[in-house]
Amino acid sequence: MLVRASMLLSLVMVGPSLAAEIACEGAFAIDSSEARLIELYGAENVVTGIVPGPEGSEMLATTVFPDNPKKTLQFVWWDEPGLSDPSYIDLPPKLIAPGGVRIGTTLDELEALNGEPFTFSGFGWDYGGGTSFQSGRLADLPGGCILSIRLSAQVYPDDVDTMPVTGDVTVSSTDPLLDRMDVRVATLAVGYPHPDFRD
Repeated sequence: MLVRASMLLSLVMVGPSLAAEIACEGAFAIDSSEARLIELYGAENVVTGIVPGPEGSEMLATTVFPDNPKKTLQFVWWDEPGLSDPSYIDLPPKLIAPGGVRIGTTLDELEALNGEPFTFSGFGWDYGGGTSFQSGRLADLPGGCILSIRLSAQVYPDDVDTMPVTGDVTVSSTDPLLDRMDVRVATLAVGYPHPDFRD
């Protein structure tokens, strides 16, 4: 499986016109590591160091293709000393996450991929638009990885009061206020629960 995943990812990363759906295996498996990334992508394309984290913090991460935003992958590890056991992996625009989600996926498309509505955090703050799926097809992905996304509204019409979907509130994907806001996936990651909380 590792060889197949390596070949697939090599194809994906060749050029900006190519894209394929990744799986929770190979570089993206629960047992991935910096060593595996070096094996798959080459030591010259893998850099580990301190990077900006949420809310102004800093954290240790391994970055693949750091000089090419269209291809950049960033791995944050549960096991920092061992540089293994991924917490989450930020995906670039050209990769499609397990379940068929990619950056730019619309809200309607996301509901269709999940097979049911879902909820997310209101827009306009540090965790705005964020969600991990609790039910539906995207909540039970082969390989056991967890999909995390941040949604963003592309349009704020002057004649629509968007305050009910703004701030630290829970928003349903079926809320009619969203119909004119062109809500899309802005960031996308896959990851795994902390080892202490796995079955």
